[in-house]
Amino acid sequence: ALDLKVRSYSVLSLACSGLNPSQRELAEFLFLDPSQIVALVDQLEKRGAVKRKADPRDRRSNIITPTAAGKRLYAQAAAVVQGAGEASLGALSPAERNQLRDLLRRVAFADQA
Repeated sequence: ALDLKVRSYSVLSLACSGLNPSQRELAEFLFLDPSQIVALVDQLEKRGAVKRKADPRDRRSNIITPTAAGKRLYAQAAAVVQGAGEASLGALSPAERNQLRDLLRRVAFADQA
């Protein structure tokens, strides 16, 4: 309904995190090729959800920051994601949900350990 795919949502989420990620950092964190990040940021920028700013740490780089519209879009999308999570994990207790999240993190980031 919000016309966001998983990768676009991930970029928007990181942009709204307050970390002021550079495009390079987004690529590293999301395990994507930098050219894919450029395309995703371009799409979000066309929607008015993010903007590129010169990175004060490295003038050759851009940081990705959310616009007010991007923050609203992220809040809506996060609510949808949370609702989907509640619906799919409803049979699990809170402790079981936490255990599942921990196990999935271990699987997803096993190569980084």
